[in-house]
Amino acid sequence: MNRSENNFYTPRFSHIYVEENMKDHPMAQKILQRFPNARVIEIDHYQEVFHRPKQNFFVQKNAQKLILAEKKDHYFYPGAEVCHDFGNPHFYYSTNILNCIYHCDYCYLQGMFSSAYVVMFVNLEDYFAELDQMLEKHSVYLPISYDTDLLAFENVAPFTAEWIHYAKNHANVTIEIRTKSVNYRAIRHFEPLNNVILGWTVSPDFIVKHYERGTSSLEARLANIRQAINDGWKVRLSFDPLLHIDDWREHYQECVTQTFMTIPVEKILDISVGVFRMPKDYLKNIRKYRNNSDLIYYPYEHMKGVYTYPKEIRNQLIQEVTQMIEKYVPKEKIYTS
Repeated sequence: MNRSENNFYTPRFSHIYVEENMKDHPMAQKILQRFPNARVIEIDHYQEVFHRPKQNFFVQKNAQKLILAEKKDHYFYPGAEVCHDFGNPHFYYSTNILNCIYHCDYCYLQGMFSSAYVVMFVNLEDYFAELDQMLEKHSVYLPISYDTDLLAFENVAPFTAEWIHYAKNHANVTIEIRTKSVNYRAIRHFEPLNNVILGWTVSPDFIVKHYERGTSSLEARLANIRQAINDGWKVRLSFDPLLHIDDWREHYQECVTQTFMTIPVEKILDISVGVFRMPKDYLKNIRKYRNNSDLIYYPYEHMKGVYTYPKEIRNQLIQEVTQMIEKYVPKEKIYTS
């Protein structure tokens, strides 16, 4: 088992806050049963813990607590312009969990939230009811793991399984589950579905080691990817975000070569390629507390409320890495942004 999944059974979730009206919810009970030694604290609303003043995200990250709550509105959001829609006209995303077990230097969550505690919205039935209404009007393309790594949490809360069950009975929704985890085994028993895409972020080992703390190695991710493809799942690879670091060409060339020498290239659904980008306010928030990452203090360019690399560097990264990938994969399968 990967070291990150092992951490679920350490003091990371030694305290679990539960909204009083959700304490008997079947999903909440299922989660609580997995932490018999945790101290359970009833609260009225998750925001009284998650949004209390004078919190420090980076201190809390070292001893995360868990909050079980009810999502009461905004079950789905329009897809952001900085994200790939892969040609889907009705692009939304959904958030079942706030925050992540991993701690990637480039993650916007550390600037979006003041708390590193993990919030799980257990009332999935309400998400499904609203999605039913949306699907009566049109098909929906729906990534469900933007504000977390949903599959990495599957041993704690089987949200991924619930979404796969839903997709099996609703052919006009396409669900994307993106991950850096090696927890594919948690869903391997499911029959692959045409409307479920498993997406893995693929990063050079240097980046994994220095900027994606707590995540699995490239080799371990590729082993999961290969197994999922061989089992019949649709698999998307994301070389995103590309990072402009020292010797980046060598790192990405090694990564691309290792990736396509390991997995069956002809069975890959598609590939996304993108560079680092982060909303301006989130990066400013991170810089108030962090001074130990060269990524955070890179001289980014401000474009329409987003910090990213200057145009010349941005184009160079995307063009050269895309050319590396095109040696193995047809152009029509590659999406860039």
